[in-house]
Amino acid sequence: MSGTSFAARWILAGSMAFGVTASAFGQDDAFRNFRQLDSTAKMPKLNAFSALPGGTAGIAAKDVLFDAKLTADGDVMQEGLVWRVFSPIAGEDGKLPLVASSEGGSAAFQLMPGDYFVNCAFGRAGVTKKLNVPADGDVSKQTLVLDAGGFVLNAVAGADQRIPPNELSFSVYSSEVRENGDRPLVMADVKPNTVVRLNAGTYHIVSEYGDVNAVVRADIQVEAGKLTQAVLQHRAAQITLKLVSQPGGEAIADTAWSVLTAAGDVVNESVSAFSTMVLAEGEYLAVARNKNKIYQRSFTVKAGGNTEVEVLMRDAAQVADTSNQQN
Repeated sequence: MSGTSFAARWILAGSMAFGVTASAFGQDDAFRNFRQLDSTAKMPKLNAFSALPGGTAGIAAKDVLFDAKLTADGDVMQEGLVWRVFSPIAGEDGKLPLVASSEGGSAAFQLMPGDYFVNCAFGRAGVTKKLNVPADGDVSKQTLVLDAGGFVLNAVAGADQRIPPNELSFSVYSSEVRENGDRPLVMADVKPNTVVRLNAGTYHIVSEYGDVNAVVRADIQVEAGKLTQAVLQHRAAQITLKLVSQPGGEAIADTAWSVLTAAGDVVNESVSAFSTMVLAEGEYLAVARNKNKIYQRSFTVKAGGNTEVEVLMRDAAQVADTSNQQN
């Protein structure tokens, strides 16, 4: 396995994960066919940096080499790393001063004798090590083990209906639950087909389809050295409402819409000729208001069943005159 290659692990997940298979997954596939999501700021690559500007008379800086692995028995990583070396003495702002940084694979720094904290980041995964550079003798190569992996998220509606990427978003939370019931947010607004690199462990994923009530959750295990590909299953569909004077007719403009659940809770409101939204599977009531009159129709949403729902103006049983109600 190359330095940044992951073995692939596929999951189809609804409210719980099931159906797991594994196969080889090369570096080109894992890191070039998907957008990269980095949490680190871009910095110029520095191969040599004095930890003490000007140095100390008679004391020479030491060459220190660093490399990293995803797992203890894995190969040395060749790309995707950000190295940062900090002084252990906080500055006036209370932060540890950054004395050296490098991007890419392995790193080489020239450091004056003393103590340092060395951080290696791989996306949201990272590890920090304390380093002592002695005044005498050489410093052995430093190898850090990230114990990291990653995942790529996507989702379908119903059994296998593709969801447009711009309709999907994912949030990644820690598996730990605080006393107030909340989970610490790891990252928000993750787009589909994006490689997310994290320390090994279990993460709680929340997927939102549209912006109304189609939400699904799943716990996903990140394994060191592996890229997990998870497909979550939404029980939802895209619905377009329109007010018409006859079946198949033109949509009536300037219509105010309210969509209620079977329990009477309002889940969406809008004003337009066509009101398009994504709704979770279930029973709903569409209420249309146009020129002081109200029209309504019950409808059912089935997973993956994208459809138009027409509300007829001429159906007297569904009409109420709001002008009379106001008098």
